[in-house]
Amino acid sequence: MMTMRKCNYHPYIDAYMDTIRSGGVPASKDLLQAMDYVEFKLSDPDVFIDTEKIDKAIELMERYFEVKLLDWELFVTALIHCYYKSNDTVVFSTIFIMMGRGNGKNGFISPVAWYLTTHYHGVKGYNIDIVANAEDQAKTSFNDVYEVLERTWKKSKKFFYKSKEVIVNTKTNSYIKFNTSNAKTKDSKRTGCLIFDEVHGYETYDNIKVFTSGFGKRKHSRAFYITTNGNVREGVLDDMLAIAADILNGTIKDLGWLPLIYRIDSEEEALDPNMWHKANPSLRFFPELQKEMQNEFIEMKYKPAIEEEFYTKRLNWPRQNREIIVTEWDNIKATNKPLPDLSYRTCVAGIDYSKITDFASVNLHFREGDIRYDINHSWLCLNSADLPRLKIPWREWAQQGYLTLVDDVEISPDLIVNWLAEKATKYNIIKLALDNFRYALLATSLKRIGFDAKDNKNVKLVRPSDIMAIVPVIDSCFANQNFVWGDNPPLRWATNNTKKIASGKKQGTDTGNFYYGKIEAKSRKTDPFMALVAAMTIESELGDGYCGETPDVGVYVY
Repeated sequence: MMTMRKCNYHPYIDAYMDTIRSGGVPASKDLLQAMDYVEFKLSDPDVFIDTEKIDKAIELMERYFEVKLLDWELFVTALIHCYYKSNDTVVFSTIFIMMGRGNGKNGFISPVAWYLTTHYHGVKGYNIDIVANAEDQAKTSFNDVYEVLERTWKKSKKFFYKSKEVIVNTKTNSYIKFNTSNAKTKDSKRTGCLIFDEVHGYETYDNIKVFTSGFGKRKHSRAFYITTNGNVREGVLDDMLAIAADILNGTIKDLGWLPLIYRIDSEEEALDPNMWHKANPSLRFFPELQKEMQNEFIEMKYKPAIEEEFYTKRLNWPRQNREIIVTEWDNIKATNKPLPDLSYRTCVAGIDYSKITDFASVNLHFREGDIRYDINHSWLCLNSADLPRLKIPWREWAQQGYLTLVDDVEISPDLIVNWLAEKATKYNIIKLALDNFRYALLATSLKRIGFDAKDNKNVKLVRPSDIMAIVPVIDSCFANQNFVWGDNPPLRWATNNTKKIASGKKQGTDTGNFYYGKIEAKSRKTDPFMALVAAMTIESELGDGYCGETPDVGVYVY
């Protein structure tokens, strides 16, 4: 039970904090933590809350946009106007809001953007760039402002210039523009406010860096990140959620963030309409939203695609189609636990690649009872035809050592084999597995370091039936969170790119067995995960993985 503390900052701040803390409306654990965090930030004696500006901002936004701001919107508007007296900077320079679809994020950010350009906000040249992946999305808030100016043009023309591309407050010389992901020549040297819309769709930071590279030079600079959840993993949203978690749990104390995360706290809560308020703070004010969600709730029992959208977009609880995904994302995230020192331990290896001119991966697989440890490494050919499609931070992953970039016409088999030989000086690799159809290309190089399918019999040529046999074991490892991979973004990404396919289903002879395939063939590689799968087809060689004396590891010459 949360201890109630009476706050006295501003009526709109106090009222919302009291509502959340008292249980007046169901609230997520993240939001409850956010109330403590806001109190911590505002209790600093150096903080000044500009009541005059808050009241004027709300009066103007409600009058011009003909809306009645909701309690959460009043709360955020008030927090926008919190400053440090000593250096006249804003308390919250990054405002991160994640809530369910249909709650009016754009309907709120539009009047905020409009207001921030006015002389009532009081900063000249307070330029606002709205950024989204698609032009339609980027123009949503821009068009909202444009339509308000159209409706009030008799009065607004005294203060604004408008076109279909830019809106300018002529009194403060502040503009509002919309931008899309192809904005490669833009910069933010003159931007006072950045609005990033639907952050869940940002797979890399390429678009964000274009605008934030020179951002922060304008007085009272602010960045808004507004979004629902989504199905892009290892992207910008996951990073922001990780930062928000550390802010809310007290690990990070000195960032100027305001993280407001609206979502259910468990999958079971999706079945209780009362808990939907956790992800949808506008739900009690929007009867149409209530009706839409009730309809989707009924329909999703018959339509898996609606179920996925309902959980992910309405409740901010990502849940891909369970008929095809390898496992829930939470189970993939749970693999990010520190690897112990595995030196001189016995392991098996798996290799996978679809094309040697594209992507290749190797996985060392260890076992200790139910726990499985995996060391995974990949190679990316810089001449791959699919490279432009890869919306992942592959350069950063290379710098961090997770993958090796190959500037050649192909990934030489010797690169893979040399990596294995180097690891064999540290680990006891007793057997290796790879696809039956890929072995011919690597056979000569593998023989050089002692791995041979025919003579030494320490190479298994994996068949589809071998994978089908190991799928239930992999399912169990994920369900019980027994995989430990360390922090390996490419392996997590590849796992999330993989789907399970029912054997024989297309032919009408569903066997009840599964094999693995790609969710999308070109831009979502699966090689790192499939290297792990190959290794697991021979994990029986490890027994239960417990060992007595340290084995004598042979060193191969290469």
